[in-house]
Order: sequence, then structure tokens, then C-alpha cells
Amino acid sequence: MPDAAGRIHSIESFGTLDGPGVRFVVFFQGCPLRCLYCHNPDTWDVAGGRAATVPDLMRQIESCRNFIRSGGVTLSGGEPLAQPEFARALLERCREAGFHTALDTAGSFPLEQSRPVIDAADLLLLDIKALDPALCRELTGRDNANELATLDYCERIGKPVWIRHVLVPGWTLERMKLEELAAFLKPYRCVKRIDLLPFHKLGCYKWKELGLGNRLRDTAEPTPETCRAAEALFA
Repeated sequence: MPDAAGRIHSIESFGTLDGPGVRFVVFFQGCPLRCLYCHNPDTWDVAGGRAATVPDLMRQIESCRNFIRSGGVTLSGGEPLAQPEFARALLERCREAGFHTALDTAGSFPLEQSRPVIDAADLLLLDIKALDPALCRELTGRDNANELATLDYCERIGKPVWIRHVLVPGWTLERMKLEELAAFLKPYRCVKRIDLLPFHKLGCYKWKELGLGNRLRDTAEPTPETCRAAEALFA
């Protein structure tokens, strides 16, 4: 386990959007979902990216200790749970080294596979794609059974969770859907924060380069006013 190896897409040594404080972010390669709004479709192929080992990554993380002292390390992707042994080993080494850890995931794998990885993280950044299973399947290619089971598991064990939800006009950015999601999340004591992320088109060029059909090519990005109205529903 300590010398576990896997495949990563990239790293970011000064991340400010993936957990509390300044973060060292490891973007894992591979994802089972095919989100219509994904801005990194080049992370989908589990055989892509580059090989990496836990010791190699720890050396890079340690070199940034002074910068991430008030933050920590975040595993993102892609989907870290697609490489559970690699992800767990890296999280455990980071914990041993005294770093706060976060797991950025869509919870798209069954708990029997993901539970050890979840247990090894200090915080989950859980991406709720859609509350309605049919809408989730249309947006991502899969329903939301595993991600909601992941949220329930975090509630049972008291694992802190930050919810992430992408606001896509015509899909998830509708008042009724947002009210339903807010009401659904309200009883969860493990949910410490909700981030509503506006859909953006910065990754459209990757879809074109990879020869992928982009169904959201003509979808407009939400306005700041629309996003603020959505945030008010969760206040």
C-alpha cells in the first residue's frame, strides 16, 4: 500500500478552490461518468495521463509544505475512487505526514469499493449531479444511487461534507429542482457547506480536440444574477 502506484492527469501545487485553505491538488486519471458539462474529458480514459507512485507524489507534496500548511491535499479528477487502492494509500500517507486531506468525488462507485477511501479522508467534496435519477442518468450516463448512498454513509459516520452542484441552464438551474435539492440536503448534519458552481465553457476546446459531440455547445453560461438567486434558495 505505501508504494501503491496509479495514473494521474496532473497536479496543482497552489489550489484555492478544492477545499479549505491553499491545497496541493492531485487530479486522478479515469472516470466512469460522462458528464455533459465536464471541462476535463481528457481525464476520462483510465489508461491516459501518466504513471505516478505514492512516494513520488509525497516528495512533491512535501516540497510545498510551507505553502499548504493552512490548507492541505485534495484528491480530485477524473474520479479518485476509480483507483481506490492508490487513492487510499496516498490519503493515508498524507495523514501520517500531518496534512489535512480532502476527497473530491461524485461518489459514483458502490460503498464496498469506496468506503476505505472515504474513511481515509478528512473531508469529502461530494458532487451531487442531480437529485432526480433520470436527470442524473441523462447528464452523466449513470443514476445517483451510489452518490446518495455515499452521502448517507458520511452522515452515519459523521464525515464532514462539502456539497458541489453545477448550475446548468435548462438542466439543473431551475427553481423547483433547486428547492427540492435544498430541502433534501437540509436534514444532513454532515453537510457543512454547499457550493453552487456555474456552468462554464472553458473546456469546450477539449471536446472538439477529442472529437466528442458536445450537446451543451450552444448552452449559455448562467449570469451572476441567476447564480445569486439560486444561492438564495440555499441560504
